[in-house]
Amino acid sequence: MNTDTHNDERRAFVQSAVERHQASLLRYTTRLLHGDVDRAQDVVQDAFVRLWAQEPGGVADHLAEWLFTVCRNRALDYLRKEGRMKFFAPGQAERLTAAEPRPGSGFERAEAHAAVLRLLEHLPPNQQEVVRLKFQNGFSYKEISRITSLSVTNVGFILHTAIARLRKEMAAQPE
Repeated sequence: MNTDTHNDERRAFVQSAVERHQASLLRYTTRLLHGDVDRAQDVVQDAFVRLWAQEPGGVADHLAEWLFTVCRNRALDYLRKEGRMKFFAPGQAERLTAAEPRPGSGFERAEAHAAVLRLLEHLPPNQQEVVRLKFQNGFSYKEISRITSLSVTNVGFILHTAIARLRKEMAAQPE
């Protein structure tokens, strides 16, 4: 295959990845970086630069997982370097918005969603991260395990514990 054809295929692969994953990667990385949108944009951009260096066939079958892992590792490197590891501030994650509209924007659903997000902020950071990776980004336990370097069993336990706590707190909410 000639170099031009190879570069065109790689360009199309990376462009498709940017279009499909940039918004969710930016939301995820911004949360990890405690609301630092500029640094999150740098981290996400770096992930796509690293993707360009990969052979598409080597990552295509687990692209989203690969991108989230790269972003997570780069964000954690930044936090370690800066010595800024800290918990999310209450309500900080809810101020982030995606460029695309979310489905199911009915009033009752939106109200319930907002209540769950408020309660989610009271969970420990590791539970917040696993819940968000599972339900906001649709990753499997195995994918979350690889992204977070936790065992699949630990991911399941953390998710179960978080959901049980959220259910209990939702049940206790006044109507």
